[in-house]
Amino acid sequence: MKPLFLLRPEPGWSVSAQMARDMGLEVHGRPLFTIEPVEWRVPQAETYDGLLVGSANAFRHGGKSLGTLTKLPVHAVGEATADAARGAGFLVGRTGRGGLQNLLDDLAGREVRLLRLAGEDRVTLRVPDGIAIDTRILYRAVPESLAEKDIALLRQGGVVALHSGAAAERFKVECDRHDLDRTRIDLATIGPRVAELAGEGWGSVHTAEAPGDSELLALAQGLCQTGGHG
Repeated sequence: MKPLFLLRPEPGWSVSAQMARDMGLEVHGRPLFTIEPVEWRVPQAETYDGLLVGSANAFRHGGKSLGTLTKLPVHAVGEATADAARGAGFLVGRTGRGGLQNLLDDLAGREVRLLRLAGEDRVTLRVPDGIAIDTRILYRAVPESLAEKDIALLRQGGVVALHSGAAAERFKVECDRHDLDRTRIDLATIGPRVAELAGEGWGSVHTAEAPGDSELLALAQGLCQTGGHG
C-alpha cells in the first residue's frame, strides 16, 4: 500500500490525519501553510444582504470585528465552513456543494449585495447580473517547506491529497525545488479546479466525487491501495 501525504493547514491537517489513520492508511506530510490573520476594517453590516465565505479560516482568524456582522446570513462554501460560522454565532443561509462559484450561481436572479470574507489567495469568481460583491481580506497563508523525511519518502512514490488550489501550487513548487519525480506521485484532489492547478506530469490525477474531506480521503484510500492506475 502506498503512503498518503497530507499538506493542508491546521487544524484541518490533524482532523484529516486521524480520519485517514482510522481508515487504515499510513499518513505522512505536514501543513505547507501556516494561516495567520491580517488587519482589516469591518464595513457597516446594514450595507449588505449576506456574507459569502469560502473557508472556515475567515471565522478562525477574523477577530472580534466579526461580531458586528452576525446579523448577516452566511452563504458558506461547504459544511465545514457552515459549522465554523454557526460556532462563531452566525446563521447560515446557504451551504454549497461544489465550490464557491456554484454557490454564487445558485443566487443568480436575485438583487443582493454580498460581503465576501476571504484570504489573500482566493478564487476569482464570475459574478451573475444583479449581484454585487465587496471583498475583505481577513487572513493569509504563509508557505512552509516539505520535511526532509517526507522528501525522502516521496522519492519512492506515494499519494498526495490536495485540499485546495493553494496547496496544489505550493506542492508543485516544492516538488520542483527538490527535484522530485512527479511520475511516482498520484494526486487526489478535492475538486476540478485543484486538479487543473496541479498541472501535468504526475503518475495520475483524480478528483473526489464531492468536495468534502471524507470524499477526498475515500478517493485517496483507493489510490493508496491500487497505486492510482487501476
